[in-house]
Amino acid sequence: MLREVLHSKIHRATVTAALPDYIGSITIDADLLDRCAMRVNDKVLVTNCRNGERFETYIFRGERGSRKIEVNGSAAHLVEPGDLVIIMHFAHMDEQEYARHRPIVLIMDKDNAVREVMRYEAS
Repeated sequence: MLREVLHSKIHRATVTAALPDYIGSITIDADLLDRCAMRVNDKVLVTNCRNGERFETYIFRGERGSRKIEVNGSAAHLVEPGDLVIIMHFAHMDEQEYARHRPIVLIMDKDNAVREVMRYEAS
């Protein structure tokens, strides 16, 4: 049996742009993607800490070092620049994979720099 479990998370990143006329996705700085093992085209669940909105989208790679978190397409109507969001990536794992997996969590500061890196324990 496969379970859908948290793979990685970017916690309380600041939205830098909301671009409704852009092709739908979320653009994330390539440095952040590398640090939490998210990839281009991965599906993510995004939650807005200001208004409680939740939406799924996929990842575009942002310019390395830009600290960009841009919400694109129709989902851009659910956020405003300056909003704090939580970006969660999930993966399907069997019991053996799950037993070894420790989700990577990037805790962000207000300028989208990584303040802390955590790993969740499975137990």
